[in-house]
Amino acid sequence: MKAITRKSPVILTIAVVGLLVLGLQTKADNAATETTYKTKCAMCHGPDGKGETPAGKAMKVKDFASAEVQKLTDAELSDAISKGKGKMPAVKTLTPDQVKDLTAYARLLGKKK
Repeated sequence: MKAITRKSPVILTIAVVGLLVLGLQTKADNAATETTYKTKCAMCHGPDGKGETPAGKAMKVKDFASAEVQKLTDAELSDAISKGKGKMPAVKTLTPDQVKDLTAYARLLGKKK
C-alpha cells in the first residue's frame, strides 16, 4: 500500500500535466480554426456567422443560426465547405481536419445569438 501511496502524487501530477497539455492543444486548435474562418469564410459569412456582410447580402448567405443551416448534417456542411454549394465556391485549400473544425465552428457560431 505504501508503494501506491508514494506513486499516487506522481501519477496525479502526470495526469494533471497531460490534461493541461490537451487543454493548451485544444485552445491552439480553436485559435487556428478561428484564424482559418476569418481568412476563408468571414468575408461572406461575417465574423458572427450571420452573413450580414456586403458579399453575404449579395449572395443571400444564410445565417448559421437559421433552421435551414442547423438542420444540415455535419457531412452536408462539410461538403458545402469542401465542394461548394449554390453560390458558395469550394474551398479546396483546406485539409479534411480543417473542414471538420470549420464545420464545428459554424455550428458554434450558429448557437450564439
